[in-house]
Amino acid sequence: MPALYVMIPAALLIVAIAIYIFFWAVDSGQYDDLDGPAHSILFDDQDPKHTAAIDEAKGQPTADQPPHKDQAPPHA
Repeated sequence: MPALYVMIPAALLIVAIAIYIFFWAVDSGQYDDLDGPAHSILFDDQDPKHTAAIDEAKGQPTADQPPHKDQAPPHA
């Protein structure tokens, strides 16, 4: 029985701290954008070839492909 006099206030204190941390996280914007970080790993902004498809569609040679005058575009 004397253990309950210690455990119940300790449990209430832990619950109060957890609620405070939760509301602090919500107020500071920790849960504003849940999908952005998950999708950002799919896109590599540092890739130098990310515009290769656009250059190929315009008919410009890409960095790993030398220009050929007699070669028809791949979509023709």
